[in-house]
Amino acid sequence: MAEFVAGLQLCRVFYTQAVRPLLDEAYPRLRHAAARVGPGSEVLGFDTARSADHDWGPRLELLLSPADADRHGEQVSQLLARRLPKQTLGWPTHFEPPDARVRVMAHTDGPVAHRVVVTDTGRWSAALLGFDALNEPTTLDWLATPTQVLAEVTGGAVYHDGIGELTALRARLAWYPDDVWRYVLACQWARIGQEEPFTGRAGETGDETGSRIITARLARDVMRLCLLLARRWPPYSKWLGRAFGQLPQAAQIAAALRAALTADQSAPRQDALCAAYEAAGAWQNTLGLAEAVHARRRPFHDRPYAVIGAQRFADALTARIADPQLARLGPAGAVDQFADNTEVLMRPGTARAAAAAVHGLR
Repeated sequence: MAEFVAGLQLCRVFYTQAVRPLLDEAYPRLRHAAARVGPGSEVLGFDTARSADHDWGPRLELLLSPADADRHGEQVSQLLARRLPKQTLGWPTHFEPPDARVRVMAHTDGPVAHRVVVTDTGRWSAALLGFDALNEPTTLDWLATPTQVLAEVTGGAVYHDGIGELTALRARLAWYPDDVWRYVLACQWARIGQEEPFTGRAGETGDETGSRIITARLARDVMRLCLLLARRWPPYSKWLGRAFGQLPQAAQIAAALRAALTADQSAPRQDALCAAYEAAGAWQNTLGLAEAVHARRRPFHDRPYAVIGAQRFADALTARIADPQLARLGPAGAVDQFADNTEVLMRPGTARAAAAAVHGLR
């Protein structure tokens, strides 16, 4: 294979030098959007040379109007299969095995089994998100969509948008409306509040393994909280640390979490976690989303475990939610705050059904 190049750069060259010239020749009046969005490490900017071993390479989402997708979509796909160059920047444009869930680049002397998805924006978004994002999202739409998927839709790169729908869709999904943001943040603090004394309690009983595991769970929740505070969609576990590490506002919190995860006893774990909570609480106080909360640690009732009292931050946020539908919801949160099974989160219909059932939404 050729020398590694960032996937978004490779896909840009693929579009401008391989796909676009064929479209201009065969369909000069065909309005379209061309982008590399959706699943893929390159969309988040986290791809490396290792990524080239599957589902990486010269790829594209080619979005037409609904009428043009119905009239020309299959013909465009066949045109690309017949006439695409076999390589872009030295990387094969052909993928095998055809139609498999996981495909890899391979050389071919025949037609190119390409990775150019030809469809329209509404159908593309419905397949990925579970709803047609050409329309304003509902409360259920927001809460049923994992932040990993929102990161995939709003990340990546748009190389051309002659229709304008994809650009508008990405702007629409760039971040939560303020009340949804308050609600999701409140639920993230509530998750921390449910377990914050357990690090100390497990350690007190001599269960250091349990204390470490709880600490790691809480560290993960703090990392997701920080990404939410920074208005950045938290990716799934493989990329969570990378995304968190890119937040300049979280340097102090990152140092505290490292100290918590490497501590040999429960007391310094609690201290380090509380340092992270205090910094995150102070950060929230600067955003104006809720009344300021005293961001200082305290004992857990009459027990000797240091906590922040995370529910206080959750309560301050929920007190400022004006939307009556959101205000009545319980603290379960968005689907990836109460479920972490891949089979749920990566199946839009299942994720939507789970969120609807938990919240009683339609």
